[in-house]
Amino acid sequence: MINEHLKALLKEAEDHMEKSLEWLQGELRAIRAGRAMPGMIDKIRVDYYGAQTPLNQIATIGAPQPDLLTVQPWDRGALEAIEKSIMASNMGFNPSNDGAMIRIPVPPLSEERRRDLVKAAKSRAEEAKVGIRNIRRDVKDKMRKMGEAEHIPEDMQFEGGERLQKLTDRFTHAVDSLTARKEEEIMEV
Repeated sequence: MINEHLKALLKEAEDHMEKSLEWLQGELRAIRAGRAMPGMIDKIRVDYYGAQTPLNQIATIGAPQPDLLTVQPWDRGALEAIEKSIMASNMGFNPSNDGAMIRIPVPPLSEERRRDLVKAAKSRAEEAKVGIRNIRRDVKDKMRKMGEAEHIPEDMQFEGGERLQKLTDRFTHAVDSLTARKEEEIMEV
C-alpha cells in the first residue's frame, strides 16, 4: 500500500502522459494518408484581421469526396487569406477559389511520399515517447525527494516506482499502437 502523496504523484504522471498521447493523436491526424480528411488542414493558421487564427475557427472544412477538401469560410472576405495560407503551408496543395468556397484537390501519394510520411509519423511518436520518459524521470525524482523529506519507507517508494514504470509502459505501448495504425493507413494504396 502506498501513501496518498505517492498516489497524487502517480495521478499527476498519468495526466501528463495522457496529454503527451493527445498531442501525438493531433499530430498524426494532421499527417495525410492518401484520402482527404478535414484534420489535415484545420490547424493551418490564417492571418484573419491581423490575428493568426486556426482555419477551423473561421471556416467549415469538409471532405465530400476521398480526393477533395472544401473550405467554406464564414466571412467571404477571408477567402484570399485562407487560400494564401493553404498554399504557404508546404503541404503540396493547390487550392482553387470560386468566390464562395475553396476547393482543394488531394493528389494521390507516391510511394516515396508515403515513406516520408511514415518517417514523419515515427518521428512524432518518438517525440511523444521522449516526453513520456521525461515525465517518468521527473516523477521518479520527486518520489525520491519526497521519500527523503517525509521518511517514506523504501518498500513503499519501490512500489511507487513499479507503478510508475507500468504506467510508462502502458502509454509507450499506446504510442506504438497509434503509430502502427497510422503507418498502415499511410501505406494503404
